[in-house]
Amino acid sequence: MNWLVALLITSVTSFVATNLDDLMVLMLFFSRLNANFRPRHLIVGQYLGFTLILLASSLGLLFGLLVSKEWIGLLGFIPLIIGIKQLLSRENEDYIQEVREDVNYSKNRSFVPRFPSQTYYIAAVTVANGGDNIGIYTSLFANNSPMHVLIIMIIFYLMMGIWCALAYFLITHPRIAKVVTNYGHKISPFIYIILGIYILIDSKSYRLFFMY
Repeated sequence: MNWLVALLITSVTSFVATNLDDLMVLMLFFSRLNANFRPRHLIVGQYLGFTLILLASSLGLLFGLLVSKEWIGLLGFIPLIIGIKQLLSRENEDYIQEVREDVNYSKNRSFVPRFPSQTYYIAAVTVANGGDNIGIYTSLFANNSPMHVLIIMIIFYLMMGIWCALAYFLITHPRIAKVVTNYGHKISPFIYIILGIYILIDSKSYRLFFMY
């Protein structure tokens, strides 16, 4: 049962770290709902885009079936490098400030462009914003069995529902939203780094550096 608790913690922390920026974008989307852009367009589009990200990341599972776990564990350097890069860069903070200002001051502007479907547009934005997600999830999936990956995906889908509800809640509570935007992205690099170190240790990949 301990493995399930560990898997739950790893899944939730991985999701939170990789989707803090998506939470801000969801807040922006929810602030622009109107007669032509309904909650169902946003939620379905978000799930569709997230599903495409998971499908792309599933290549890591195939990789994990073909390569030994120690070599697969080297993928732990992906979240480690991303975390260090974010820690050394203020780009994310600038991005969040921009989104927060857009949410607070631009609610009356036209938001959704004239695309054939708002749902597809939301899905496209989700995928375009999910580059880091694919890198993290690929390394995570590659270091777990198919059954564990299935459990991780179920947890991710549940978390996406919570994410949509949380984004809507934050739009109606701007003071709480300010705390999330101010501090959320300050802790995500550390979560990436911890996740990367965990993967490297759990897979025993560090042994590869002492083979020769």
